[in-house]
Amino acid sequence: MTFAELGLRPELVRAVGGAGYTTPTPIQERGIPVALDGRDLIACAQTGTGKTAAFLLPILHRLAGGPPARRPRALVVTPTRELAAQIGEMAELYGAHLRLRSAVVFGGVGLEPQTRRLRRGLDLLVATPGRLLDHLRQGHAHLDRVEAVVLDEADRMLDMGFLPDVRRILGALPEKRQNLFFSATMPDEIEDMIRRTTKDPAMLEVARRATPVGAVSQIVHPVAATGKKDLVAWLLRKPEMGQTLVFTRTKARANQLAKRLDRSGRRVAAIHGNKSQSARTRALAGFRDGRIDTLVATDIAARGLDVDGISHVVNFDLPTVPEDYVHRIGRTGRAGASGHAISLAAPEERPQLAAIERLVGRAIPKEIVPGFAPADAPAAPAAAPRPRSHSSRPGGGHRRRSATGSGRPATRGSRPAAARRRASR
Repeated sequence: MTFAELGLRPELVRAVGGAGYTTPTPIQERGIPVALDGRDLIACAQTGTGKTAAFLLPILHRLAGGPPARRPRALVVTPTRELAAQIGEMAELYGAHLRLRSAVVFGGVGLEPQTRRLRRGLDLLVATPGRLLDHLRQGHAHLDRVEAVVLDEADRMLDMGFLPDVRRILGALPEKRQNLFFSATMPDEIEDMIRRTTKDPAMLEVARRATPVGAVSQIVHPVAATGKKDLVAWLLRKPEMGQTLVFTRTKARANQLAKRLDRSGRRVAAIHGNKSQSARTRALAGFRDGRIDTLVATDIAARGLDVDGISHVVNFDLPTVPEDYVHRIGRTGRAGASGHAISLAAPEERPQLAAIERLVGRAIPKEIVPGFAPADAPAAPAAAPRPRSHSSRPGGGHRRRSATGSGRPATRGSRPAAARRRASR
């Protein structure tokens, strides 16, 4: 099937074709016709399967059939700034041949420029929950004309403590509307809220819930917590390590690790909730175009990043919430490419590892890297000595070019909820 056969407007087919895509992914092939029919939809699909296009294309198709609007006729709510910005970019790309106006609002930047944009009138509004509520409370945004709402990354809304905000937003919408809910996993709390909100929804499940993308190979390296930084630096010297996304549990650890890796010859940036929005945008842009080959991130900042060409995901810290493991490794193996997920597991992280393995339904292969065995590891045959420090890196520490990725258009933590919300507003 092609995009043209889905019943989309010629202008949308032209825009998608101009971006090099003619064959829909399974979630697009199954979800777009349902959305075009005006039905409510609950879609559970892996990251990297094209959820964004699956809801944006029918939304834009619908908006193109009406007169210019002063107030938004469609709303997309998403948990993080980066994901909101990406959706806004995709809306511009897909709607290039349509006379539609869109705006993106999120925290970390000033209210006034967003307020001016909202007052000029728009058809599509993309927003994070906290900043949208700010605009609603101050009378800058009005949702009384919304005909269709999309809740993207619904499970992350729960993880980040946004569920009360989402309920307030849904309560401000007209009762008669189309509801489109997309997520990689579907916790019971989210599914219950969605089913209370929707009317006779279609349910699509493109992959088994919480199952990592099949193209991603997975391995765990047991290591002492104190040896993790040296092990990551050693791994990143391997020639096959191209664009690499490294996950840490906290913002402070992200900063510390980024400094360590930068000294080892990688082109490194860190991205997390304490970074200014401009710094986060620069880091992500550099990672996309290959000027940065290693991005160190926390879960909140990296959720929903849509960057093709990521060859490896490294879990420097195992996530506290096992579902986050699925989302993390879904950053690689996208667009039909193979990918690799490497997890560093300290002895004290064995409970988290066991929870992850229960979730994915199988044991993940373990491999001790010679020279990095944790103190309680079983005795191993004699092996090569532990690699020396980064100052002795083979090749004299010269920076290495890596594969360049590009964005693909068609495609709980333990902190208090209030702190998580502040970090992503």
